[in-house]
Amino acid sequence: MRRIDFIKLTASLGACYLAAFIGSIFTAPEISTWYATLARPSFAPPDWVFGPVWTALYTMMGISAYLVWREGLADPRVKAAMAVFAIQLAANVSWSAAFFGLRSPLAGLAVILLLWALIALNIQKFKEVSRTAGLLLVPYILWVSFAMVLNFAIWRLNP
Repeated sequence: MRRIDFIKLTASLGACYLAAFIGSIFTAPEISTWYATLARPSFAPPDWVFGPVWTALYTMMGISAYLVWREGLADPRVKAAMAVFAIQLAANVSWSAAFFGLRSPLAGLAVILLLWALIALNIQKFKEVSRTAGLLLVPYILWVSFAMVLNFAIWRLNP
């Protein structure tokens, strides 16, 4: 691997892990307090599942971004794809701020609907540059689809 590719891979992963860290600032203090008091549907996974799943997803997101970025920002498709990636990553953090930070399943639901649409657009844009990069985001949209249903159910159960 060339040095520049290593730097791009490290930066791509770093950006995703930074988003995870910022999101955790809103999330971590609320898990054993506010979130523990919420009524949850029977299909809600145990709390310990979320950490490993999100770690794997952020890793795949970082690798995906690297595969696109390594094609060079001189390519307008790469620029557009990376811009969408940055926006969806910000929306990802915003969900944690809305759901946990504001303690609002309704605000979380509004953000996660936007996030889902941005991930779908991100997959499309990444696939235009690298099929593999787009496919690496499929588990992410599947998990966010599940999270959206879970978020909706929590909102309905906690008026």
